[in-house]
Amino acid sequence: MNILNGGAHADNGLDFQEFMIRPIGAPSFREGVRWGAEVFHSLKSLLKEKKLSTSVGDEGGFAPQIASNEEALDLIMQSIEKAGYRPGVDITIALDAAASEFYVKGLYIEKKKQTAHLPFVQRTSAEQVAYLQTLASRYPIDSIEDGLDQSDWAGWSHLTKTLPIQIVGDDLFVTNTHFLQKGIDTKAANAILLKVNQIGTLTEIAPEKQKTPP
Repeated sequence: MNILNGGAHADNGLDFQEFMIRPIGAPSFREGVRWGAEVFHSLKSLLKEKKLSTSVGDEGGFAPQIASNEEALDLIMQSIEKAGYRPGVDITIALDAAASEFYVKGLYIEKKKQTAHLPFVQRTSAEQVAYLQTLASRYPIDSIEDGLDQSDWAGWSHLTKTLPIQIVGDDLFVTNTHFLQKGIDTKAANAILLKVNQIGTLTEIAPEKQKTPP
């Protein structure tokens, strides 16, 4: 459940694109939806208390003017607790970094901060992996999507090997079975996001229908 937006989906200082919650402790789908809705409204209430915007981004999550991933994660943690749930037990956190959006000439650069003349950082592939590991150690994050650039295959393999959570490839695989096979061979992720619109049609998902990418 996408509850807080940044990156290309929001006009704020966050380079990470989506901050999501996963109601893993819910006894049913129905209860999971209810828990998620309660945390969503808890977050809205918290944002109002802090005099932050409660407008939403392109993906339906809130898009307040905050400038760090840590601040976004802290808000989500507070919202989970405010709704009466236990972070990491009842509800966990998932991220979609969409790192290809801020990958420039081999470096991960927080471009939105740079544009806004805020303190920004740039990281090598190894430093980006270390940063994601730090976030996962500080917060109950159990899924990271597109934490690295779509061309950084070595970085993906390193991340998947060293961070024992769900590592999802979306931009990495673009629903192309040839890229998926490369991911399997190099152990570049342990999950794939399937989007028919990325490859064209249901028929084109079949390996024999896909052309080998350049």
